[in-house]
Amino acid sequence: MKIGNVEVRGPNEEILVLPRMDGDIVITARAVSDMSEFEKLVPAPKAPGKLTKDGMVPQNDDPTYRQKLEHYASQRFAYMVLRSLEPSEIEWEKVSLDNPKTWLLWDKELKDAGLAEVEINRIIMCVMQANSLDEAKLKEARELFLRGRVEELRKSSGLQTEPQTTPSGTPVSESE
Repeated sequence: MKIGNVEVRGPNEEILVLPRMDGDIVITARAVSDMSEFEKLVPAPKAPGKLTKDGMVPQNDDPTYRQKLEHYASQRFAYMVLRSLEPSEIEWEKVSLDNPKTWLLWDKELKDAGLAEVEINRIIMCVMQANSLDEAKLKEARELFLRGRVEELRKSSGLQTEPQTTPSGTPVSESE
């Protein structure tokens, strides 16, 4: 698929390099474009209801429901992190993408591997950048686009140098 003569080649990717003495650790985060697998594996919790004269009314402030909702949101975020980090080819020891019960162990496993809190935060930021568009990115892309358009116009607006000869014949001073 092309949009404005630009071929769309899949989701956005971000790269983070964590320096190490024995070899840099390269983290590649790719945007998750489809959450349907997550929704199949982890259905959203439903609020309990209270029967009233108007029918069933959901109890969104129920403490158990709120707790389930928080857990659901944590699992959703963990799934996004794990799926985004797939291009990094991390060999998880405790985390399995097939088992939602293990997903929340991803940050503990990174800590246990020796990554500092600051490095884990950078990984999270890399994942978030891959999965979002902030105003700074949009502004930079817009400026690059407009700068390119100006350059195109400069290139195509005629000759950029003066011609050394003209096709009009002999100079006026010679014909008199």
